[in-house]
Amino acid sequence: MFIFKDPVILLAILFLPLLILLVLRRRGESTFVFSSKELVEDMRPTIRQRFNRLPVFLRALVLALMLAALARPQSVLEGTKTVSEGVDIVLTLDTSTSMLAEDFKMGANRINRFDVVRAAVKEFVSKRKDDRIGMVAFAARAYTVCPLTTDYTWLNENLDRTRVGMLTEDATAIGSAIASACNRLRTSKTKSRVIILLTDGVNNAGTISPMVAAEAAKALKIKIYTIAVGTKGLSPYPFKDVYGRTVYQNIPIEIDEEVLKKIAQTTGGKYYLASDTETLRKIYDDINKLERSNIEHLGYREYSELFYYFLIPALIILGLEILLANTLFLKVP
Repeated sequence: MFIFKDPVILLAILFLPLLILLVLRRRGESTFVFSSKELVEDMRPTIRQRFNRLPVFLRALVLALMLAALARPQSVLEGTKTVSEGVDIVLTLDTSTSMLAEDFKMGANRINRFDVVRAAVKEFVSKRKDDRIGMVAFAARAYTVCPLTTDYTWLNENLDRTRVGMLTEDATAIGSAIASACNRLRTSKTKSRVIILLTDGVNNAGTISPMVAAEAAKALKIKIYTIAVGTKGLSPYPFKDVYGRTVYQNIPIEIDEEVLKKIAQTTGGKYYLASDTETLRKIYDDINKLERSNIEHLGYREYSELFYYFLIPALIILGLEILLANTLFLKVP
C-alpha cells in the first residue's frame, strides 16, 4: 500500500505550469539585428535553438519531484496483533468398526461414516482461526491423535492417518473418550474450552461412565457438543464374501441418544443427530458459529519512508539542468 503522509503539499504542483509560463515570458527571446533579411532566409534552427527552453522544464520537473518528496511518500505494512485468547477445542471421534457402515452418500457414491466425518472435520477446521484444536480418537479405549495446536496442517495430517479399527479391541468407550479429552483441556487457561464428541454407538467399554465423565467436564467448565452419526435402524455394512468381493448386509447399529443428550445438557452444550452428509456439515457449521472466540485485535501500521525515490531523481535532474544551462544552453548577454 502506498500513501502520501502530507498530500496537501502536492497541490503546489498544480501551480508549476503557471510558474513556467511566467519564467518564459520574463526571459523573452534573444535577438540579433541584421542589415538584410536575405542573410538569414536560408538558416534553419539549430538543436540548441529548438531545445533552448529545456532547462526551464527540467527545473520545473525538479520542483515537482521535490514537492512529492516533501509530501512524504510511504509504503504501509498493515497487520493485527492478537491480545486475547481464542477457543480450545478437542475433536473426539469414534473409530469403532461400526463407523464403516455405508449409509452416507457424497454425490452418487456411497461412503462410510468415518470418511464423511473426516471431510466434515477438515471443513470445520478450515473455518477456525486463532484457536487451538486437538483430536482424540476412541474405540474400546481412547488415545490422543493430536494435542492442542494451531498448526492445522499438522492436525489434518494426523487426521488422515487415523483409521477405523486402529485399536485391536473393538468397542465404544464414550466415558473414556470424554475423560481423555478433558485431560487435554484440564491445564488450558483459555476461557472457552469445548469438546465435540462424535459417535454412532452405545457406551460398552471403559471404566468411566459417560455421565461421570460429563460431570467432570462440567466441574472443569468444559462444554461438550455431542453428535450422533448414522441412520436409525438397519444400516448397510460391507463384508467380503468367499471370492473377495464386497457385499453389503443390513445390520442394526444402536445409538444411545439419551446419554448423548444428557452429556450435552449437563455441560451446557448441544446434541445433534446427523443422518446424512449435508446435515453433518450443517452441524459443524452451527457449532462453528456458536463457538466464536471474542478475539480482540490491536491494529498497527508500520511505515517505510520512500521520499528518496523522488529526491534522488530530482537531484540528478537538477545536476543535469545546471550542466546544460552552463554549457550547451549558456546565454551570453
